[in-house]
Amino acid sequence: MDTYQNLHVVVDEAVARVELNRPEKGNCLDAGMWRELKDAFEALDGRAEVRAVVLAGRGRHFSTGIDLDLLVSMRQDLQKLAAGRKEERLGRFIADLQDSVNAIERCRKPVLAAIQGFCLGAGVDIAAACDMRYATPATRFSVKEVDLAIVADLGSLQRLPGIVGQGVARELAFSGRIFKGEEALTMGFVNRLFPKADELSDGVMILATELAAKSPLTLRGIKETLNFSRDHTVSDGLAYVAKRNAAMLLSEDLDEALSAHLEKRAARFKD
Repeated sequence: MDTYQNLHVVVDEAVARVELNRPEKGNCLDAGMWRELKDAFEALDGRAEVRAVVLAGRGRHFSTGIDLDLLVSMRQDLQKLAAGRKEERLGRFIADLQDSVNAIERCRKPVLAAIQGFCLGAGVDIAAACDMRYATPATRFSVKEVDLAIVADLGSLQRLPGIVGQGVARELAFSGRIFKGEEALTMGFVNRLFPKADELSDGVMILATELAAKSPLTLRGIKETLNFSRDHTVSDGLAYVAKRNAAMLLSEDLDEALSAHLEKRAARFKD
């Protein structure tokens, strides 16, 4: 992988581990980290040997949200512009940040979030864009934007209702209250809890490695189909997967999976 200033990225045995790397700042997201997040996930999407991705934060916290200095700097820059151009610049700024979060969802590999410490504001936006989320009982979450007089605009209001339901998502967004790992598990925001941060890190890597042993063609197809079906009707989703499987089902990966099953051995798929 390319060298990043605000991320730490390593690839080991078909699993990429992407770590937000501003631990001294609680992994709050400045302009550089936003850019690198998009670049990293676009690069990983294109690497055939990477079959699963783990997203985590270095240090004590997953992410304490957007760097407030970035917002202050943006407001100062806007003051220099005339009406019309000011709104245009702000709209572009928001769209660019949204695209960095969307890059996680666009990455065709399953993305597993290992969430420790604080996961606030933009941290929740990022976690919600992942395919699966894991935490500890001590992990603390908050859709924090309401307390900054901001309507959350990076994906939480769009993705959370589909994960935890409309009523829970609305209560979290309106209140901005802190909720911990046990409640996050109960509401369905996280898939599983690990007792401590080190067990979380190791456990999620094991899960990602297990996924990476499966057919990469099928993993990509599952993610694409789930994302399409979420945004369309059941009938549309069924038509989509039927058309996709008609084109892709008779694959080399299917031959290998059947052979491995008959021979009672682990399947070995090509990248």
